Amino acid sequence: MKTKVDVKFRIRPQRVKNATEGLDVQSGGKHLVTMRVVFNSLRMEFSTGYHVNAKNRVIFLSMDELKILENYQIPEEKTYLIFTRDVFLFMCFTGLRYSDVTNLRRCDIYDDRIEITTAKTYEALVINLNKYSSSILKKYEDTEFKRDAALPVVSNQKMNKNLHELCRLAGFDKPIRYTYFRGTERIDEVKPKYAYISTHTGRRSFICNALALGIAPQIVMKWTGHSDYKAMKPYIDVADSIKADAMKMFDDI
Repeated sequence: MKTKVDVKFRIRPQRVKNATEGLDVQSGGKHLVTMRVVFNSLRMEFSTGYHVNAKNRVIFLSMDELKILENYQIPEEKTYLIFTRDVFLFMCFTGLRYSDVTNLRRCDIYDDRIEITTAKTYEALVINLNKYSSSILKKYEDTEFKRDAALPVVSNQKMNKNLHELCRLAGFDKPIRYTYFRGTERIDEVKPKYAYISTHTGRRSFICNALALGIAPQIVMKWTGHSDYKAMKPYIDVADSIKADAMKMFDDI
């Protein structure tokens, strides 16, 4: 018999500061990550006693959809969406997180690659450039931005709002069901695809498309900074599904 338990945790900022005081940035960060994992685990275990995680599809933009987005003619009265599109496409073709594309400086850019230290994990990454990411960087190489930023990145909140508008205009309105649980209550949410698009969709799109193209997971993980193969599993499942659908094209010959 499962017992329903409701336990609440409150972490005071001062205690977090005391726990990490005297540590360098990397060590302090690791302590905070460990604390977060522990408390998330406790919350999942004790908040309801039988919490269930729904396995939702990975929402991303395929290569065909990215080409539609790239070629979409943005109306003259909505030119502010041009910056959003360029930055988002750059994320889709490099796998960078929003925090990392925000921190990208011109000094991080080399002829055929970018070299960065990620904001989230402090990991040094070397990401090779392709024709899509290179062309976006070239477009802005003579434009000056604050702090010598490489691209015209707006706030995360504003960019997500712009992405919804841009993707709606581009026609990404297929209804998608998203299932999650609040306690033991199952909630099914149906929205058009554009409503689910956010800055993180860029990273997901890069991973899914790279795997679907046949690039080895180990290489993709080098670009994205994933150290856990388990974290790549949902994307690999998506790539396998794409390949299976592609194989059916032979049936139409």
